[in-house]
Amino acid sequence: MFRNREIRQFAVVFTAITVTAAAAGFAIQPAAGILVLTSAAAFGTVFLLFTKARYKSIAKLSEQIDLVLHNSDHLFIGETNEGELSILQSETTKMTLRIREQNDALKREKEHLAESMADIAHQLRTPLTSVNLILSLLENSPDEKERKAMIRETKELFVQMDWLLASLLKLSRLDAGIVVFQRKKIDVHDLISGALHPFLISMDLHNITLQTDVPKEIFIQGDSAWLSEAIQNILKNCLESAGDDGKIVIACQGNPLFTEITIRDSGAGFAKEDLPHLFDRFYRGKHAGATGYGIGLALCKTIITRQGGTITAKNHPQGGAVFSIRFPK
Repeated sequence: MFRNREIRQFAVVFTAITVTAAAAGFAIQPAAGILVLTSAAAFGTVFLLFTKARYKSIAKLSEQIDLVLHNSDHLFIGETNEGELSILQSETTKMTLRIREQNDALKREKEHLAESMADIAHQLRTPLTSVNLILSLLENSPDEKERKAMIRETKELFVQMDWLLASLLKLSRLDAGIVVFQRKKIDVHDLISGALHPFLISMDLHNITLQTDVPKEIFIQGDSAWLSEAIQNILKNCLESAGDDGKIVIACQGNPLFTEITIRDSGAGFAKEDLPHLFDRFYRGKHAGATGYGIGLALCKTIITRQGGTITAKNHPQGGAVFSIRFPK
């Protein structure tokens, strides 16, 4: 009659108790025995129905969990008013949502990886194509000056590819979470001076004016080497934008809430449609003449935000672009 062994065992025990109680009741008073039998039968029926419903809910919950384990796209876990099962179903629902979020995140990561690989291949293909073209021209060029110019251009392309590969490697390390940033007290004046050093000769050759207002004894917490890398990427962008006879202005100031570093150039500034995407990976701008690979600013933002800072970019009211880096105190 009963499908579940526990229910059958309860029925046997309950029947024995009921019969014993009824026999005792009949021995004392027949009416009492009938009342015992009636009450026991009603209680037994309600208990069996209750237990059967619980086992049915548990079976349904087990089926739903099995669907979760098999990555079912259509999953619904009903609610119950019972205390223990309600808690179990609530936790199972949380588990289901968490597994789905992880699956969706993994899928997005795979798609991003595929897109990144395609972008990297495209980024490398451009300078490699140029190198191949220059080498073909170099082979057939009898003019010594022209040959030297093409060799110099080829070297510049190899330098660009070296920077590109190094930046991609740094981005991949950051994405993989294997970079451990040090937390040390950094003097912003020393940080800016060190970041500027590799660009001083280039700025002199292109007659770019440098104006700095970075007092000593202004400190931030972070990894000096990585922050220097981030600032150099900003400087590289500003130098390209300022061009010959341009100007770079670097300032630093602090308040009770944060320390702010601003780097401004005298270039043309950003196109309005480019502003929301400046720090997107591989974004190169809408203009046909846009240069760069769209990696430097993305790397810069990743380095700064991973160390608790923020970076924004906008057009300055007096012309040119301005980058603002803030570190909370």
